[in-house]
Amino acid sequence: MRILFVCTGNTCRSPIAEGIFRKLARERGIDAEVASAGVAAVAGLPISRHAEGVLKDQGIHDQITSTPLHAELIEWADLILTLTGGHKQQAIAAFPEKADKIYMLKEYVEDDEVVLAEQAELSRLIADLELSRALGQALEEAKEQRIRELLQRMPRYDISDPFGGSREDYNLTAQEISAALEKLIAKLEKERLR
Repeated sequence: MRILFVCTGNTCRSPIAEGIFRKLARERGIDAEVASAGVAAVAGLPISRHAEGVLKDQGIHDQITSTPLHAELIEWADLILTLTGGHKQQAIAAFPEKADKIYMLKEYVEDDEVVLAEQAELSRLIADLELSRALGQALEEAKEQRIRELLQRMPRYDISDPFGGSREDYNLTAQEISAALEKLIAKLEKERLR
């Protein structure tokens, strides 16, 4: 499996995710290739010194430099995991034909059955809304109300941006990413056993 992590500049969050995931996959015997990119990245920049420090503290000495998100990477990846909803929207807008393999990291590893059921319901209702709009029809008021209720209850899947922050900010972001990556590894291990 080839996994691509995506953030903004590819100097903080996605390189942290790339480095930690690579280490976890290797330790757990998961056969996966990993890369990272940014929706607004400049090619070849070093990762931030705090991101590098976070990785080194975990024994990760990968040489990661920034890479802009581009078509070849999208084609290469089997799974594209963004760090925020905004990154997901930008990736889908740029590569709509690949929308079926683009998720937010924390969204992809969600394992709460109630939340998953509500997400599926919300997706169906939004599809109904878009179809109604396309046909020039109004959506039923009850369905509109249900969409609003579900949107308010949905968990927030954005991973905090430490850019410009302290080393402690980077540590907290790395912990948030690590928790999601542990769930991702568990999900991949389960799929491998099927």
